[in-house]
Amino acid sequence: MESTVGQSPAAQIVANSGGPGNIESLSHCATRLRFQLRDGSLVDQAALEAVPGVMGVVPQGGDRLQVVIGGAVQSMYSDIMALPSMKSVSTGDSSDADVKAAARAGGPRGKVAWLDSFFEYLSDSFRPLLGVLLGASLIIAFAAVLDALGIVDFRAENKPATWVFVDAMWRAVFYFLPIMVAYNASKKLNVDPWVGATVMAALMTPNFVSLNDTTLFPDTVCTVNETLGTQSCVAHVFGLPLQMNDYSGQVFVPLIMVAVLGLVYKWLKKIFPENIQMVFVPFFSMIIMIPVTAFLIGPLGVWLGSGLGAGLAWLNGHAPFVFAIMIPMLYPFLVPLGLHWPLNALMLMNIDTLGYDFIQGPMGAWNFACFGATAGVLVLSMRDKDTTMRQTATGALAAGLLGGISEPSLYGIHLRFKRIYPRMLVGCFAGGLTIAILGSLATIGQERRGVTTEAFAFTSLLTIPVFSPMWVYAIAIAVAFAVAMTLVIISDYRTPEQKAEAKAALEQAQADEALAARHEAAAVAAPIAASAGSGGVATAVAPAPAAVAQATDEIASPVAGHVVSLDDVADKVFASRALGEGVGIVPTDERVVSPIAGTLVTVAKTGHAFGIKSDDGVEVLVHIGIDTVQLDGKGFQVAVAKKQRVNVGDLLATVNLDTVKQAGFDTTVMLTVTNTAALSAVTPHTGIDVSAGQTVIDVEH
Repeated sequence: MESTVGQSPAAQIVANSGGPGNIESLSHCATRLRFQLRDGSLVDQAALEAVPGVMGVVPQGGDRLQVVIGGAVQSMYSDIMALPSMKSVSTGDSSDADVKAAARAGGPRGKVAWLDSFFEYLSDSFRPLLGVLLGASLIIAFAAVLDALGIVDFRAENKPATWVFVDAMWRAVFYFLPIMVAYNASKKLNVDPWVGATVMAALMTPNFVSLNDTTLFPDTVCTVNETLGTQSCVAHVFGLPLQMNDYSGQVFVPLIMVAVLGLVYKWLKKIFPENIQMVFVPFFSMIIMIPVTAFLIGPLGVWLGSGLGAGLAWLNGHAPFVFAIMIPMLYPFLVPLGLHWPLNALMLMNIDTLGYDFIQGPMGAWNFACFGATAGVLVLSMRDKDTTMRQTATGALAAGLLGGISEPSLYGIHLRFKRIYPRMLVGCFAGGLTIAILGSLATIGQERRGVTTEAFAFTSLLTIPVFSPMWVYAIAIAVAFAVAMTLVIISDYRTPEQKAEAKAALEQAQADEALAARHEAAAVAAPIAASAGSGGVATAVAPAPAAVAQATDEIASPVAGHVVSLDDVADKVFASRALGEGVGIVPTDERVVSPIAGTLVTVAKTGHAFGIKSDDGVEVLVHIGIDTVQLDGKGFQVAVAKKQRVNVGDLLATVNLDTVKQAGFDTTVMLTVTNTAALSAVTPHTGIDVSAGQTVIDVEH
């Protein structure tokens, strides 16, 4: 890969993803950058994970890649898209759905393509709302703290105008949630999002709600359910019975409605010519879908949501131990697959129909067990002086404890180290059991069982006050956090092999730092000693040898073989010159040597790539073979280390060409000048047979 020394984190991410020429499209979600690549094998995962700000890397099928950033993902995305080399790359603002659709077309991620699409539909309908949902939950938490301190009665029916206004701040999110969900779901299905939003808004207007008023509409019939204490009204529109519902806070209704709207919308676009679609497609969509939603989909969605909520409420009320333990034990497997969105929808439905939710309390046990495992990793990384993991764990823990976001911990750490999950699950069990025992004792004789909340709250430290009984919830999440953290610290999160690898990497880094310090000290001491000698003053310290900067006008071949143009190389990234001008050499020898004198700034641990920078600023990349990173070092014997100084002809690595060929990989060695744009001219010599050390590229500064 291209040398990334001195580059910004954004530039390093692009370079280690195969360069801008390898990036077909880039988008982002709440915590991750989503790349659609031309060739996923060009990704240097180890180098990506070492980039400051990167919490983890998740390769996916279909040449897709996710880079976990955390809460700073928007800033990192903006920095990447601002790079001059990224001007030709399409942005996720307009093509995220297209990228996913293309990925599915190339091969579904799972065995059942429609199931993948279903959960993507749910996820993309809710994900853009996470910010406002989090904001609303923090407003509720603030009000709950004031309520606990006796400053204001948060649950009173008659409150001063000031607190009614504060209520409006967070109630706006939940009241208009169906419109927001309909807008996002419509975008997901390539339907005009304002049409979807309008259909739901029609069922929430004062005009529609007024149909409940029997004084205005005598033919409206209302009945009271004595058991539930609720009122149900049926109006008559066009001579047909219309079941009236309060659609504020509903999520199932807009999800079902938009799925049907998508079919109607596409059918209408086929019927009407393009020049009149702008008028008649929205018109007929509204004329058809508003009545269909009011008469059929609305009541169906309310019934479906209420039924699922009632089923879980029954389980929570009759088998609280099973429920309180089941929820935190399921979430670690649901969240990585995106299967937790239906439960999130049920939480919102519970708040709307029951006035409270009972799922989020046990869910908090899972979240804090997750954060506790991350805290254990942080403690071990600090003990082992593992700077990279310490940075990853610190960012993930901050995102979790303050924002209630688990993805940075999951993708950045837990899914990379398989020993974490069993220990985290014990924390989930301990937290769930605590809620089951204390929650049952604290709510004996009460209508609500277990730990409940009246808000959709991200389970973080800041939202503890919104749960009731608060002391039960606080103890349960503390137990989950402590158990998971303790188990990770005691038994470690790495296998013995991973620990040995991490230790070796640390020792190598320390050795590199010491070597660099000695070189710097020598460079400083040399002119001082020389100055003392020129003044005729005797000195007991001999001047240390210092590197003499010399112009790099020629670049030698790193290996014996036949030189070809990059146009003839079977690697699109190199052929596009995205990594600079250069040549390809079909090798006839297994020894690969340095083509210039300078310092090694990149040494791939797999031995397939070396970045070298000369004293006068020429940067070259020696890349051995095509896609050979997949060999994971097999057949490669590295002879140098990062930051080591080399001269022309010094051995970089020995490669077993037969091993590479037998594995099915091209052995062509690519030699490029990665900072070609900064030089006056880079002239390759092709079509010749050369020996190692013979000039193949001329350089003009």
